[in-house]
Amino acid sequence: MASHSISNPEANSNRLPDSKRSKKRRRIATENQAGQLHNSSTENQTRWKSTSEQQIYSSRLVEALRQSRRTSSAPATGNGVRKTAYRVLAAAAKGRTRWSRAILTNGLRLRQQHKKKKVKVTGGIRSRKPVVKKRLPVLQRKVKVLGRLVPGCRKLSFPNLLEEATDYIAALEMQVRAMAALAGLFTRAEAEEADTSDRLGSNLS
Repeated sequence: MASHSISNPEANSNRLPDSKRSKKRRRIATENQAGQLHNSSTENQTRWKSTSEQQIYSSRLVEALRQSRRTSSAPATGNGVRKTAYRVLAAAAKGRTRWSRAILTNGLRLRQQHKKKKVKVTGGIRSRKPVVKKRLPVLQRKVKVLGRLVPGCRKLSFPNLLEEATDYIAALEMQVRAMAALAGLFTRAEAEEADTSDRLGSNLS
């Protein structure tokens, strides 16, 4: 009987109390979720480093800039180009990450932040309570700063924040490579155009 109970782990697990079985299920589910997050993050980082993804992003960025130039009468500014580049980057992530969804919905969030805060008035004088800031430990302060730097990740747990930050950094590195390549192409095109105009001018003279 003893050997039968040892060789049958399923029967032993069924004898566990409900609380222990529920804890075991939660632990297994958490481990599976962590494994899925790690696999998806690794896949996304590999995708951001591929040449094909960079070319797709570059073509979509050029098309988005052309579209914004056609629809807007004002000349493109650095801030406008930056916003367009981030929107195209978030669209390339296809909403699989929290930071990409935050960038795509950033306009709505900015409008919601302009709500006026109510201030209590007592006896015709506005009362303001003194703000007492508690000093956080060094690690918590760094985690808080990192959550502010990654869009939409201020209230994430530390493991999820690391996953989002790793993917976000890989996407930004791809964006820098693509925009540097585009800048080089535009510079060469402008130089060739200026050279052609100079030649035409010298031939006409």
